[in-house]
Amino acid sequence: MASSKLSPCLIFLQLIFLLFVINPANAQLKVGFYKDTCPQAEAIVKKVMDQVMKVAPSLSGPLLRMHFHDCFVRGCEGSVLLNSSTGQAEKDSPPNLSLRGYQVIDRVKTALEKECPGVVSCADTLAIVARDVTVATMGPFWEVETGRRDGRVSNFSEPLTNLPPFFANISQLISMFRSKGLSVKDLVVLSGGHTIGTSHCSSFTSRLYNSTGKDGTDPTLDSEYIEKLKSKCKVGDQTTLVEMDPGSVRTFDNSYYTLVAKRRGLFQSDAALLDNSETKAYVKLQSAATHRSKFFKDFGVSMIKMGRVGVLTGKAGEIRKVCSKIN
Repeated sequence: MASSKLSPCLIFLQLIFLLFVINPANAQLKVGFYKDTCPQAEAIVKKVMDQVMKVAPSLSGPLLRMHFHDCFVRGCEGSVLLNSSTGQAEKDSPPNLSLRGYQVIDRVKTALEKECPGVVSCADTLAIVARDVTVATMGPFWEVETGRRDGRVSNFSEPLTNLPPFFANISQLISMFRSKGLSVKDLVVLSGGHTIGTSHCSSFTSRLYNSTGKDGTDPTLDSEYIEKLKSKCKVGDQTTLVEMDPGSVRTFDNSYYTLVAKRRGLFQSDAALLDNSETKAYVKLQSAATHRSKFFKDFGVSMIKMGRVGVLTGKAGEIRKVCSKIN
C-alpha cells in the first residue's frame, strides 16, 4: 500500500528526469550526429575537398587554421565565417586577415544544403574540413564529433584578445590555452599544425630586424636560418609568403618539431615551446621520433578536444543556410 501511494510522486520525478535528459538544450556532440538526418554528410564534404585539394593544395594550412581561429573566439560556432557590411566581423580583424578558403567552405556548404537542407551547421562543416585537409596532406584521421550549431554574433575586437599572437611567450600561450580548457600538452601538439602552410613575412620580420641580438636579430633564432629568411623578407615586406615548415609545406608530419628543436621555428610563439619543461620535452621527443604515429594520435585527440570549446548545441544558435550570414 505504501508503494502505491508513492508511485504518483515517483512517476512525476521520472517525467522531470526524462524531460531534462531529452531536452535538446542538453544535447552533446557525438560522432555520427547526422546518421539519421544527413547520413552522407561527411562523404559529401570529402568529395568536395578531394576536388579542391587536387587544384589548390596550398589551402590545406589556411583551412586547418580557420577551424582553430573559429574555436578560440566565442567557441566552435562558425562566427569566423560571418560577413559584416561595415567591416566589423571577426574575419575583418587583423589576426584573421590572412585567412583564406572561405569560398571553399561556401562550396562545401552548398553541396550539403543541396542534399540535406538546413541540417548540417557551418561550425560542423569547418570541423570536418579541418580533418579532411589534414588527411589530404598525409596527416592523421580522427572521428569528428558533430552536433554544433552556428552562432549569430561576430565581433571585430574579439580575435585581438582571444587568438594567441605569433609573438606570444610561453606564459601567454599556456594561459590562453587554459582559458579554453586546453592543456599544456594540447598547446604543443596543436602547434604541430604549423607543419603545413605559409606565413607573411610581416608575422616574423621583427625577429630578423628589430630584436635584442646582434644587428637587431632574435638571439633565439638560428643564425643561418636568419640569413635565409632575410634573403626572402626585407624590412617592411607585407606580401611575401614563406613556408612555416620548409620542405614540408604540403605534407603533414612531425618535422616541425625538428625545426623548433634546432631553433628554426618561424614565429616567436614556436621558439617559446623551448621555454617550458613540458613543451620542450615534447618537442625533443618528436624531433627524435622515427615514426609519426605518436604525434598523429596526439594531434587527433587534441583536435577533438579543441572542437568541443564553447560549442552551441540543442536549440542554441541556428543552422545557417549560408555560412557568411545569419538566417
